[in-house]
Amino acid sequence: MEPTAEPMEDNASAADSVEVTDTTSAVLALTAERDQLLIEKAELQDRFLRRQAEFENFRRRKDREQVDILEYASMESVRALVPVLDDFDRALKIETADANYAKGMEMIYQRFFEALKKLGLDPVPAAGLPFDPHVHHAVEMFETEEAEDGIVLEEFQRGFNFKAKLLRPAMVKVAVKPTK
Repeated sequence: MEPTAEPMEDNASAADSVEVTDTTSAVLALTAERDQLLIEKAELQDRFLRRQAEFENFRRRKDREQVDILEYASMESVRALVPVLDDFDRALKIETADANYAKGMEMIYQRFFEALKKLGLDPVPAAGLPFDPHVHHAVEMFETEEAEDGIVLEEFQRGFNFKAKLLRPAMVKVAVKPTK
């Protein structure tokens, strides 16, 4: 019976060897699967963070566009009212015999102008300043020795900024040196 005992030991060690090999390959397979899942998890987290950032950018862009639309609508409303302000300016320059009428017109003008200022309307400074083509529109060039070259001598029509954007340039008369 001894001869049979040895083959049993060989069979047992072969079985142990197969079992170890199966266990090792199972561990290797699980490790590979775990590594693959970790890679997929990292990719999904990256995609999630990117989508979240894209959504935040989209939300900010929409908010900014909405503010721009509201500001543009306000600007167009004020632009429509500026000619009325010009008419008041012209009316106040006319000499009238009725002082109460003139005072009433001045009060209406001041109230109207203050309401527009609260909305964001600011006059463009012109007379006595250097000509700036970004905010002034030269409608007349006047040769004179009495003023420096490029200085605004007179304002024909007031210009306005609306919330730091040019609404309308000032129409001005600009001094130039006389040609000899």
